[in-house]
Amino acid sequence: MSAVQLYLASGSPRRQELLTQLGYQFERVVVDVEECHQPSETAEQYVQRLSRDKAAAGVKEINATKTAAATTPVLGADTIVVVDETILEKPKDFNDAQRMLKLLSGRQHQVMTSVTVATAEREETQLVVTDVWFKTLSENEIEKYWQSGEPQDKAGSYGIQGLGGKFITRIDGSYYAVMGLPLVETDVMVQNFLSL
Repeated sequence: MSAVQLYLASGSPRRQELLTQLGYQFERVVVDVEECHQPSETAEQYVQRLSRDKAAAGVKEINATKTAAATTPVLGADTIVVVDETILEKPKDFNDAQRMLKLLSGRQHQVMTSVTVATAEREETQLVVTDVWFKTLSENEIEKYWQSGEPQDKAGSYGIQGLGGKFITRIDGSYYAVMGLPLVETDVMVQNFLSL
């Protein structure tokens, strides 16, 4: 296997799949970052802070456990769903998912994905905002969707790349950012780090 070009500070299978799609040799690094919105933060500030915190935690972990890894960049990312300035994260249970999906039903919302690439010396963060429109959902559709297991680990209680895709009437922005990792922006940022 080729040398590691990048570390991924995320356990998301979707982010791993998308980073593989970009063709990078990477290793996952496990980080534990508390995802707690501060009352003074906008949604944009919050999601960007989380991606920076994850990347920074990854840099700290890599520098503590790997030799000569200080120059290998770490990628941290976070995705939130926002409707009426309300942040929708991963659902706690069915009632929480039901509340979120009812909020999204029949209207537009925003998906914000922030990506940070960092080393011990430098850091770059980019925010990608995509507008998403949902069809009107019935109680039965919401319940069946929850029973599929798909919403349980996803911001806003849905995944665009899975069964949740059938709820979406249109998007304006990056499909891959809604999945969790905007490909174009991520590739440009990683290349900026690797070309130094």
